[in-house]
Amino acid sequence: MLSSSCSDALKVEGEGMMRRNSTLVCVPIIAESVGEMVTDMGKAKGLGADLVEIRLDYLKTFNHNEDLKCLVKECPLPTLFSYRPKWAGGQYDSDEKNRLDALRLAMDLGADYVDVELQVAREFISSIEGKKPEKLKVIVSSYNFEETPSVEAIGNLVAAMQATGADIVKIATTCLDITDVARTFQIAVHSQVPSGCEELAHVGKVPLIGLGLGERGLISRILSAKFGGYLTYGMLEPGTVSAPSQPTIKDLIHLYNFRQIGPDTKVFGVISKPVSHSKSPKLYNEVFKSVGFDGVYAHLLVDDIQKFFQTYSSMDFAGFSVGIPHKEAALKCCDEVDPVAKSIGAINCIIRRPADGKLFGFNTDYVGAISAIEEGLKGSHNNNGKNTTSGSALAGRLFVVIGAGGASKALAYGAKQRGARVVIANRTYDRARELADTVGGDALSLDDLPNIPPEDGMILANTTSIGMQPKVDDTPISKHALRSYSLVFDAIYTPRVTRLLREAAECGVTVVSGLEMFIGQAYEQFEKFTGLPAPKELFRKVMENHS
Repeated sequence: MLSSSCSDALKVEGEGMMRRNSTLVCVPIIAESVGEMVTDMGKAKGLGADLVEIRLDYLKTFNHNEDLKCLVKECPLPTLFSYRPKWAGGQYDSDEKNRLDALRLAMDLGADYVDVELQVAREFISSIEGKKPEKLKVIVSSYNFEETPSVEAIGNLVAAMQATGADIVKIATTCLDITDVARTFQIAVHSQVPSGCEELAHVGKVPLIGLGLGERGLISRILSAKFGGYLTYGMLEPGTVSAPSQPTIKDLIHLYNFRQIGPDTKVFGVISKPVSHSKSPKLYNEVFKSVGFDGVYAHLLVDDIQKFFQTYSSMDFAGFSVGIPHKEAALKCCDEVDPVAKSIGAINCIIRRPADGKLFGFNTDYVGAISAIEEGLKGSHNNNGKNTTSGSALAGRLFVVIGAGGASKALAYGAKQRGARVVIANRTYDRARELADTVGGDALSLDDLPNIPPEDGMILANTTSIGMQPKVDDTPISKHALRSYSLVFDAIYTPRVTRLLREAAECGVTVVSGLEMFIGQAYEQFEKFTGLPAPKELFRKVMENHS
C-alpha cells in the first residue's frame, strides 16, 4: 500500500498562491545549436520551469570552453548539465574522458547540477573532491530500458548510487505495466522517511528522482509531486522529447495543476486501453481547480485491471472512470456494485469509499447516452410523435446497438428501460445473441445490419471503437444503409464528428455526438468523486474549449 509524504509549501512566483510541493519542474533543452538552446531556455522560463537540463549530447558542434560559458551566462534559470552517452540512451558516441571533462568544466563555470551515470559516478566524484563548489549538486543516474526491477533490487541500486557520494539519485526504468510505477513511489517515500520495510532497510535518506519510461509510466511524472520526488521533467513543446512519454511543461503545470499537488491530494483517473485519446483529464482537472477540490486526474493505461487495484490499494487512489475494454472486468474487482450497474453487467465508475476503503462500482454511461439521444429526438424533424405514456421518445422505436461490450450493455439496458425494442449487431454473432438474451432483444451479425427491414423512427447507436482516432476513416456501416434511420448516435468523441456521424448527417439523419454522452455521464461521476454538485455549465464550457 502506498502512503503520502510531507512537502514544504512554496510561493508560486507570479501566481499569488502557495505551491503545495517542493518538487522542481525541469525542462530538457535538446536543441542542436547553442543559439537555439539559449532561445529555448528563455521559452522554458516563460512557461514556468524551475530549471533546465542542458543536453550537451544533442549539440551538432560543441566548443567546450566557449559554449559552456555562453550557456551558463545566458541561462535565466538554474542549470543542470548532462552529456548522455549512447550506452545510457543519449546521443554522444566518442571519447569518455572528453565527455567527463566537459561536465567538470560546466561545474567550474557555475553549473547548479551535473548528471553522471552510475557506471562512471565514483570516478567522476573522486575527481572533483576538494574542487566541488558549494552550490553544485551531483545527480547520479541509472537507466533500465528493459524493465522495472523488484523493490529489493531497486533498493540495492539506490544504496549503491548513494555510496558513490551522490547528492541526488535518479532512477529511470521501463514500465511494462502501470503497476511497476508503484515500486518507484515506494522507494521515493522511503528515501524521505524510512518506512520500516525490510527490503529497503539499507537505503538511506536521499533526494530521489524516480521516473517510469513509456506511456504506462506517465503517472510517475505527475505524482512525483505527491510522493516527494526531487524533480520531474516536462518537455518544452510536443515533439521535443528526450525520454518516452514525457508530458509537456504546459500540461504539467496547467492541465495537471502540478504545483497544487500535495501529500493529501486524492488521485483519480481514467482506466482504459488505449487511453491517450481521452479528454477526461482536461475536464476533471480544470473543474477540480475551479471549485477548489484537492484532486488530480490522470490517464491510466491499464492492461490487467485486477492487478491494478491490488497494487494501488491505498486511500490516496480515490476514484476511477472505466473505459474500453475494462467495463465488464471492472465489475468483478468491486466490493459492492450499484443494482443498476449489476443489471447492466458493466461499470464505468468506481469510487473508493472513504469510510472503509472498499471499491463501489456504478454505471453512469446509460444515463448520459440515453439522455443525449432523447434530447436529440426532441429537436428532430423525424420525431413522428413517438412520445408515449412512458414519457420517453424512445418508447416503441427500434433501437439498434452496434457492439456487445460494456458500453453496448449500458445503452441496450437504458433503451429497453425506456420502452424501445432493442437489436444487438456485433461482428461476433454469439456475443450479440448473449447480450440480446440478457436485455430481451434480438441479435444479428454486423454483416447483416444493412439488410434489416426499415421502419419509421429507427435509431442506430455505435458503441464500438470503429472510427476512433487514429483510424478516423473507418465506419461500422455503409452510408447507403444509414438512410433508414431517424437518428444516429456514436459513443466516440475523438473525433467529435466521426465518419459515421458525418455520413449520417449527409443523408439528412439527426446525429448525436459521443461528446454529449461524455458530458452527461461525467456530471454524475464528478459528484461521486467529490461529494459536490456538478457545475454543469462549467463542464460544457470546458469541453467546448477543448473540442
